[in-house]
Amino acid sequence: GSESVKAFHMKSQQSSDRREGIGVCGWILVSISFLLVFITFPISVWACIKVVREYERAVVFRLGRILSKKAKGPGLILILPCTDTFIKVDLRTVTCNIPPQEILTKDAVTTQVDGVVYYRIHSAVSAVANVNNVHSATFLLAQTTLRNVLGTQTLAQLLAGREEIAHSIQAILDSATEQWGIKVARVEIKDVRIPVAMQRVMAAEAEATREARAKVVAAEGEMNASKALKQASMVLSESPAGLQLRYLQTLTSLAAENNSTIVFPLPINLLDGLGHKNRGG
Repeated sequence: GSESVKAFHMKSQQSSDRREGIGVCGWILVSISFLLVFITFPISVWACIKVVREYERAVVFRLGRILSKKAKGPGLILILPCTDTFIKVDLRTVTCNIPPQEILTKDAVTTQVDGVVYYRIHSAVSAVANVNNVHSATFLLAQTTLRNVLGTQTLAQLLAGREEIAHSIQAILDSATEQWGIKVARVEIKDVRIPVAMQRVMAAEAEATREARAKVVAAEGEMNASKALKQASMVLSESPAGLQLRYLQTLTSLAAENNSTIVFPLPINLLDGLGHKNRGG
């Protein structure tokens, strides 16, 4: 009893809202359109039935109002002649290339930065009803957002933190285009071009840094080599026989080459022994 009465009242309220939406004249025109389709059937079927692809949605306007407040498709949709119009909306991801923008960084360096924005339409009704040209609006907003965000960064931050800057630009664009039915999927900064004079200064600084590092490495190598020689000399001084073996290895190395003259090293301890004998005599 009560549930059926409530359902009847809800249906009557919905029908009255629809009638109030297009008015009495609107319903008369819609009835005439249905009658025209019925009279010209089946020829009218080819003009009234439209095909919407899987990646598309159709926003149907009936007497200037969006039909059912939602997009139609994919598949076959019915369009009444004279009263209905429709706009197809592509839901695939769009690539928006941002041309090079001249940007003055926080540390007063003029740079040229370009990028790319990937976005898609997730609400066809919002993209049609809330903005005149959704793609042009998104493109212009991406340009201004890129300039505004990069203008708050220094050149070092811009060169080192591209990924973080791209994420911040994506968040700003995503929040701004939400009412347009746009979802920003990704933002990339492709190239950062700096003046030639600045490039030379940076190259000179990098070269000076490399030379300083090379000098430090060479000094460390000489220090390690001197320590190794010191340790070797200490070991040889403790073992006279080892020193003699080292002399013999040196002779072997010299004899392996095609030399006309061979220098024979005379052990120092032998000279010391001869000196002691002379003094004793």
